[in-house]
Amino acid sequence: MDCGQPGERRGACVPRRHATVRRRAGRRPRATRLGAPRIATTARGGRDMKPLRIGFLVSSRYAQSTSHVPPVMRALAEAGVVVDVIHPVTRALELSQVRAECDLYVLKKMSRLSLSLAGALHTRGAVIVNPYPVTVALRDKIVTAKILESAGVPTPTAYVAAHPQELAPLLDGGPLIVKPYQGSDGVGVRVVRSVAQLASVRDGRDPVFAQRYHQPEGRDRKIYVVGSQLFGVKKVFPARTDEERRGEPFTPSPELRDIALRCGRAFGIDFFGVDIIESKGMPYVVDMCSIPGCGGVPDAPRHLASYLLEAAERAARRPQGWRVA
Repeated sequence: MDCGQPGERRGACVPRRHATVRRRAGRRPRATRLGAPRIATTARGGRDMKPLRIGFLVSSRYAQSTSHVPPVMRALAEAGVVVDVIHPVTRALELSQVRAECDLYVLKKMSRLSLSLAGALHTRGAVIVNPYPVTVALRDKIVTAKILESAGVPTPTAYVAAHPQELAPLLDGGPLIVKPYQGSDGVGVRVVRSVAQLASVRDGRDPVFAQRYHQPEGRDRKIYVVGSQLFGVKKVFPARTDEERRGEPFTPSPELRDIALRCGRAFGIDFFGVDIIESKGMPYVVDMCSIPGCGGVPDAPRHLASYLLEAAERAARRPQGWRVA
């Protein structure tokens, strides 16, 4: 894993402008591999204790990130956590060297490489936020739609086809919204109202995923669940300005809270985001994310750091030899 040269501090691959994390990350010999030896530190009272260690699987564009991740890392480092920033490798990585040495891993950016590395870590018993099988399921909108529908979550009627033209007969019942089945951030999403518009949808090897389109009333309701806390942010879709991307915090109604928590129970997780629209007085969950950015949530870095710290503490208390199923 490309995290500096042997002898440097673990976390030395943190960009220069995030020097706080780099200074507080703790010393680690031979920091170029996931399997680097762990170092015990002496806690108060004279007992030898291992510091909590959290690894962030990030994208190659991490240095330009404007997300909450850098301040979250700083908060964790200030709490005494050893923070490992794991970039995509720039040279070949011997898979036999991949070992789960962190108490917790955070899959922040879902590139194909980072997802595969998360899978490799999963086979070695790593605890990952969110668990690898759940992340894979939520990456696939077809699987996600079926799981939510089976759990009784109100969702638009969903369809899957091998080719866009196979959706044409469904337009007799109203417009559809077509989405890349493994898409994110709203990229490639389009409302289709006619056969002519359907013809412009790319026909490739991937399956075609569509939902019945319901005209939203007002802004989308983004619900973020972070452990036992739940936050609501109203956002415009698609967002065009920084203000629209930040959105407006709001207090979700009991109905929206129940819907969001039902989504989490369907996948067995307590850290996620759901997109809900309201149309003709009815709420519909139109998307769910296993890596919520929590944009617009007041004091989000503190909430996220607290959640990850508690998750790492739980993981560190696992019996020796415990493995993820």
